[in-house]
Amino acid sequence: MRVIKNGFLYQVTFLANLFPVNCYLVEEEKELTLIDAALPYSMKGIVKAADNIGKPITKIILTHAHEDHVGALDRIKEALPDLPIYISIRDNRIMNGDISLDQNEHQTPIKGGVPKNLKTRANVLLKEGDLVGSLAAIETPGHTPGSMSFFDTRTKALIAGDAFQTRGGMAVAGDIKPLFPFPALGTWSKETALLSAKKLVDFKPTLLAVGHGEMVENPIREMDQAIRSLEKKVK
Repeated sequence: MRVIKNGFLYQVTFLANLFPVNCYLVEEEKELTLIDAALPYSMKGIVKAADNIGKPITKIILTHAHEDHVGALDRIKEALPDLPIYISIRDNRIMNGDISLDQNEHQTPIKGGVPKNLKTRANVLLKEGDLVGSLAAIETPGHTPGSMSFFDTRTKALIAGDAFQTRGGMAVAGDIKPLFPFPALGTWSKETALLSAKKLVDFKPTLLAVGHGEMVENPIREMDQAIRSLEKKVK
């Protein structure tokens, strides 16, 4: 496990040199918000990181329902049963095993590691613009139909889940990077992801934090380049 701090954000990484899987602790005045729950064995590392910060985790927000983002959720919930779990209204269906598509959605199958044995369920469902502490929820479908990103209103840090990756090179979800193709292979709709990526640039983030790869400061230029790269392939 590796922990890197940037402002109020702590990136907690597992398998950093091989297959980096990130989750994040967001520091508030008296508490921590955990964004995503990494891999099944990650609970001890997450709890240790929180202990080192010296504040309790009081809620868990999920960017989407794939297995490498909900992995430790059951174990954390067993240890902290009163912890509220937040997810988008749309990806709550995937969390519950429903991989059907709405009529207005891109009609390609939902991909990636959809959880099959997850016991924990969300009890707070998020929509565009909802505030969770200092974090504003942004609907960014593409990797999954209900993927969400979170924008720290204090610092303009953007936690984007798998809407972008930085491992293997900056890329929008669905744009295959040969050195790390896995987020793209698990993406439901690259066309939808492209629209969400453009939406995120409009927030003018000062920091981009993703599910796979390093955090990037002043990321707008690289995000724009990644968008142009996928635009050429989609056309």
